[in-house]
Amino acid sequence: MISNQIIQNTIEGLKTITRIDISVIDPDGKILATTEEGRLEEYNFAVPDFVRSQADSQLVLGYHFFKVYDDHNVEYVVSAKGEAEDVYKIGKIASFQIQNLLVAYKERFDKDNFIKNLLLDNLLLVDIYNRAKKLHIETDVRRVTYLVETKFEKDNNALEIVRSIFPLKTKDFITAVDEKNIIIVKELEENDTNEDINKIAKVILDTLNTEAMSSVYVSMGTVVNDIKDVSRSYKEAKMALEVGKIFYQDKYIIGYNNLGIGRIIYQLPLPLCQMFIKEIFHGKSPDDFDKETITTINKFFENSLNVSETSRQLYIHRNTLVYRLDKLQKNTGLDLRIFEDAITFKIALMVVKYMKFISESEY
Repeated sequence: MISNQIIQNTIEGLKTITRIDISVIDPDGKILATTEEGRLEEYNFAVPDFVRSQADSQLVLGYHFFKVYDDHNVEYVVSAKGEAEDVYKIGKIASFQIQNLLVAYKERFDKDNFIKNLLLDNLLLVDIYNRAKKLHIETDVRRVTYLVETKFEKDNNALEIVRSIFPLKTKDFITAVDEKNIIIVKELEENDTNEDINKIAKVILDTLNTEAMSSVYVSMGTVVNDIKDVSRSYKEAKMALEVGKIFYQDKYIIGYNNLGIGRIIYQLPLPLCQMFIKEIFHGKSPDDFDKETITTINKFFENSLNVSETSRQLYIHRNTLVYRLDKLQKNTGLDLRIFEDAITFKIALMVVKYMKFISESEY
């Protein structure tokens, strides 16, 4: 459970302080980490016998041996070289340190499993509160869920970078439930606002773009006040990510509360979308429009239906823009200068985007 490198670093630190050689061995006698140069496996033939014995510590062939337990089973054997009383104390300290590491890593592993099952709705309501209590996780604090989608699958580097952003935030949970997505369940302060939540998302985005050299998307669910609702915040963040990639492709940070009408369209059945587009465009598709028309439409919407500003930004005469809008009205029956028609047309364009997304997802 604990990496051998972590154990190696720990016992090397202890040797620097005590000048005593320390080794950590598995119950079968295999050395996992050691500070003693040239120590061979055959020196550890006595370890299995020691593991089977009733003693928690033993002096064998000039080494003090100590057991480290995990749920009443011997997980490691720590040895300290020397027979003196001081060596025994140092070995005892080393085994205590390894025991604490084991407990800490196991608790982190258990918390990760709990959060994953919580996000995926794999827990009964009563189990959520019981397990949270055992793991010393508060149930009634403000939390928000962030979802980070990386460019590459199994991007462990990105996961470690995200963890480094919150190094001392032991109440935050950072995990992954699939190959490309990193989930952050962030505990909030009472006075944290939506602006603060967005700032955290920007820190995540900028850090990953800089350090991981990877283009990522960050989405957020809504703030929840009870741990049982964390899964809802995760589902909202997941929807925000998908809806954002369909309708707001130029945005790399998107919150569930900012999805607007895109959230409604995303939940429409495909047959209804097809019927709507057929009625609006009379069997045609916006894909049939030429590039000039598409550019004109998008710029007109960007400028809030302002004819003068749109013509200025397109570097065309006002009458030219009016001519294009008249031509579009003739083809579709919708006059974009009329607010109601403009809304209908805008929704229709978004529905077409959604239909394209569904079509591409099927392949």
